[in-house]
Amino acid sequence: MIGLLGGTFNPPHNGHVALARAAEEELGLADLVVLVAERPGHKEVDLDAPTRLRLARAAFPGRRVELDEHERTVDMLRDRRFDEAVFLIGADEFCDFLDWKDPNGVLELAPVAVAARPGYPRERLDRVLERLDRPDRVRFFELDPVPIASREVRERVASGESIGDLVPPAVAKEIGRLNLYRR
Repeated sequence: MIGLLGGTFNPPHNGHVALARAAEEELGLADLVVLVAERPGHKEVDLDAPTRLRLARAAFPGRRVELDEHERTVDMLRDRRFDEAVFLIGADEFCDFLDWKDPNGVLELAPVAVAARPGYPRERLDRVLERLDRPDRVRFFELDPVPIASREVRERVASGESIGDLVPPAVAKEIGRLNLYRR
């Protein structure tokens, strides 16, 4: 099975890497494809796609890291047609899954594996499951808490603080080398 991990990766951080590793272990993935959203339909990004792609490649060495030109996940899945793929997301993102473009269409094209940290409120996840046509296409796996947001990384860089505990060393090096997120 191939794991698909999509996002803006503005920048990629240790939480993204931990989710990928936990999915590989828990789901027995044969491969992982990291999909960097070129023009995400759900949020503004301040870095161009090639730069975010470069950062994602630094965060996921030895993995397939590709640019995704689709604005929405369901469109990417319809177009790309990955065989035996599972789409990976975190629990907080799953709580917003019903707001995605055609969430039931996503589930028809690929099952979704949701990483939830221990103690995550199951009732929040169940409220989403109840409203899906195919809740059987959603699988949960446990992820040790890694409370990091890309926004925090950007804020620390802008204020001259260290990000060594938030991102892989290769990502920190690229951010410094390219002089990213500075005020």
